[in-house]
Amino acid sequence: MDPIVGKLMGLRYKSHPWHGIDLGDDAPEVVTCFIEMVPTDTVKYEVDKVSGYLKLDRPQKYSNVVPALYGFLPQTFCGDLVSDLAKERTGIEDVKGDGDPLDICILTEKEITHGDIIVEAKPIGGIRLIDNDEADDKIIAVLNNDAVYGEYKDICDCPALIIDRLKHYFLI
Repeated sequence: MDPIVGKLMGLRYKSHPWHGIDLGDDAPEVVTCFIEMVPTDTVKYEVDKVSGYLKLDRPQKYSNVVPALYGFLPQTFCGDLVSDLAKERTGIEDVKGDGDPLDICILTEKEITHGDIIVEAKPIGGIRLIDNDEADDKIIAVLNNDAVYGEYKDICDCPALIIDRLKHYFLI
């Protein structure tokens, strides 16, 4: 597509957050992320794969809320490469990718009040998750330039309580 036409289309139409947003020039050190949910959400939102709009996936069954910004990395895919890594690391042979973009949890000291936004974050680690024989890994990151978490370079820099909260959320 002609770049000028693409720019004009962008003025009229919203880019699909999975396919139409770039991962960023500084990836993988700093990545552009699409945020679907924030810690105050009492329902689970996710991007509709066809339209690109946020849709209500389900109400949270319990008082459990996501302890970080939650979304995905645009233009990524949890497929064979991710499932192969999960098989290698867990020894579980019947694992396949979940067919979604890669999930990301972003730690920040700031109160972000709604999803459907783009943020830049620095990945520092991850949590391997197998859900119904599907790899569903969660990348853990910090909001780029965050005053509290911004200096974290590795998941080992996180207090154990933060990691425990993330694990609890995804295991419940």
